[in-house]
Amino acid sequence: MKKTVFTKSLIAMMGFVLIGCTQQAPRYVGVDNPEVQAVISMGLDRQDFEKAAADAVDSLLRSGVLSKPNGERYVVAIGRIINDTTQRIDTDMFVKKIRTSMLNSGKAVVTSAITAGGNDDELIYQTRDLRADDEFKQETIAGKGTILAPELSLTGKIIQQSKTVDKNKLVEYYFQLTLTNLKNGLAVWEDESIIGKVGDKKSVNW
Repeated sequence: MKKTVFTKSLIAMMGFVLIGCTQQAPRYVGVDNPEVQAVISMGLDRQDFEKAAADAVDSLLRSGVLSKPNGERYVVAIGRIINDTTQRIDTDMFVKKIRTSMLNSGKAVVTSAITAGGNDDELIYQTRDLRADDEFKQETIAGKGTILAPELSLTGKIIQQSKTVDKNKLVEYYFQLTLTNLKNGLAVWEDESIIGKVGDKKSVNW
């Protein structure tokens, strides 16, 4: 009987130790919905890019800067999106979601003829090099002066700030975007979306 009581006491003590050593999983800051509260890590993931892009496009459309009086669509060029975080992230994931949302809005088209970082579509120019090639039907090749120049450019920056509060690690990501009128160089829209995450500093992983 004494052995049984001792065994139960030992198991109970081990349970308390395990509970005390349990590290708090990373979670979003300021998000009350339990379905989206838990996060995989303190780093940026697909869900973060989707939220930041959705917030940016929603703000852009509500601002009205993409609404032309004649109902036509603006031609937008994607400029440089700077990654100022400690992570090696592909900013194209973020940009792609914004491009798709802008196109689906019916307010703008995005040019692939000129982009920052050399991500333009090379076929636009390669097909025009076929004008002197007799093997191709010349009527099917785009003529000179058919590429539309962009009217607006979208540039941005992703900034990371980290700090330790008690035993927790707080990381905030700032998605900053600017839409510029290329004709006069004036910024016509700017916004910032912030994503915050907090977790036990001992369990932080990227």
